[in-house]
Amino acid sequence: MTALTLYLAAPRGFCAGVDRAIKIVEMALEKWGAPVYVRHEIVHNKFVVDSLRDKGAVFVEELDDCPDDRPVIFSAHGVPKSVPEAAQARQMLFVDATCPLVSKVHIEAERHNENGLQMVMIGHAGHPETVGTMGQLPDGEVLLVETADDVAGLKVRDPSKLAYITQTTLSVDDTADVVAALKARFPTIVGPHKEDICYATTNRQEAVKAIAPLIDALLVIGAPNSSNSQRLVEVGRAKGCAYAQLVQRAADIDWRALDGVRSVGITAGASAPEVLINEVIDAFHARYDVTVELVETAKERVEFKVPRVLREVG
Repeated sequence: MTALTLYLAAPRGFCAGVDRAIKIVEMALEKWGAPVYVRHEIVHNKFVVDSLRDKGAVFVEELDDCPDDRPVIFSAHGVPKSVPEAAQARQMLFVDATCPLVSKVHIEAERHNENGLQMVMIGHAGHPETVGTMGQLPDGEVLLVETADDVAGLKVRDPSKLAYITQTTLSVDDTADVVAALKARFPTIVGPHKEDICYATTNRQEAVKAIAPLIDALLVIGAPNSSNSQRLVEVGRAKGCAYAQLVQRAADIDWRALDGVRSVGITAGASAPEVLINEVIDAFHARYDVTVELVETAKERVEFKVPRVLREVG
């Protein structure tokens, strides 16, 4: 068997917000029984969604697809304000699984708005988190930019009354470029007290940067619609990995593309469970004489409580 070294990035996989969101669905099923409705994928991972569906969760796109008499859960990405308002109007029982770090951005946006500032959001158009954050404020109060080049085309109400917020799952380096462009054009623009990009996104990107010089190829375990997973692929490529690929699980690995490779980096997006990471490692063990090296750049001890309604008895 050919010798191959796997460099396992740490931190990788589940973050505290994802862990909490999955627990919320599981605890809701325990408390209220099936079915429990979930608006949008609770997190962006097919394996996770399928396993919760098997337990009795029903995933829908909109609140209109839910009956009035069953609990509904809002996904970890957050929702526009109009969604809980509509649920309240229908007297529905709902639980908000929005990641607390996304909620922090929502609160920031509202605070800036109350202070008369127009918002610029750095994010990906159409991503559920971006839609949810922009939906915290009235139309026109949040302007979206995706790249540094977009900044030049911004039409703002008052250049002296602006603040910026960001999606929590962006590339740290790319976002820094956009922020620099915003500050160059709008010198008085107000930024967040603490970086909006979440600790988990930052830590996973730093771990990829640490393993990039050691590897011939990088595999990122995650879903195609997972923003933070896609960013890990981009970071790997930017740091010189000639082959960096997103795979959902071991069956997706293109073994021919890895022909002649002697060192492979493995990481996973924040919504990818450890069982899929182990599945990929096992697939390498079946084909190579594998040595596994752990490259740890940070320790994560963050935990978020589930909402009180799920902790209460009865």
